[in-house]
Amino acid sequence: MKNRKYIATPSRTKEILATHDFSFKKSLGQNFLIDVNVLKNIVKHAGISNESGVIEIGPGIGSLTEQLAIHAKKVIAYEIDQRLEPLLAETLQAYENIELIFTDILEANIHEVVKKHFSHVADIHIVANLPYYITTPIIMKLLEDKLPITRLTMMTQKEVAVRMSALPSDKDYGSLSIAVQYYTKAKTVMDVSRHVFMPKPNVDSAVLTLTVREKPPVEVIDEPYFFAIVRASFAQRRKTLRNNLISYFKDRLPRKVITNTIQRAGIDGQRRGETLTIQEFAMLANAFYHIEHR
Repeated sequence: MKNRKYIATPSRTKEILATHDFSFKKSLGQNFLIDVNVLKNIVKHAGISNESGVIEIGPGIGSLTEQLAIHAKKVIAYEIDQRLEPLLAETLQAYENIELIFTDILEANIHEVVKKHFSHVADIHIVANLPYYITTPIIMKLLEDKLPITRLTMMTQKEVAVRMSALPSDKDYGSLSIAVQYYTKAKTVMDVSRHVFMPKPNVDSAVLTLTVREKPPVEVIDEPYFFAIVRASFAQRRKTLRNNLISYFKDRLPRKVITNTIQRAGIDGQRRGETLTIQEFAMLANAFYHIEHR
């Protein structure tokens, strides 16, 4: 592969796009990486080896797919844009360990794909360069599906990466931070300039590794209930925890019961949601669950 002309160079990318008369769809948030070193670093941070199975989301013209295929045992790539099928067939033709699936990842049964292609693979990764507009729904689907994966390595808008790895009392800490950190250990591993994309986006990106936990850091009675309480606590960030929960439970619980339940959880209702740790949210959710399901 040493003499191979990689896809992710400005000249090669332009050549591929011109040959296939490809036009970017703004609605799909298409921005293709044109820096091979950035891609190699993503693969390195992902921890991909020749024993790894990789699920990629959004291969585009195959820039990251190519680097994954060089290092991994097998790559399954999901692409929503059917127009890229002939293009990818050409750019990735040298790699026999890639399979392309043209469907929306949000509608995909990934468990079936894992069962079919990775039944004998112990080290399964998800790697993606996610469109900014749909990052959160995709990541939450992947986490909530509880796939048998080692790590998710995501390149996304820097602001979103910061939110996912934020800690209590950070201005970026919110329900997304807690959801991601409930399932994984989140770490921002590198920043990526907007200047290494074609076309150039309006914001910089970051690469985030989400190492899947063997079990969550807290015990909750009911996961959907726990996440509902978390979201309610951040509904209006300037409001106190008590006031947000009064709004949330307004048709279900009297104010006095809400206030007493917060106190029984050992939490000051005058605090704001952004100051609570995941452990405190677990205590809060479990306390309210007991009240509503006794």
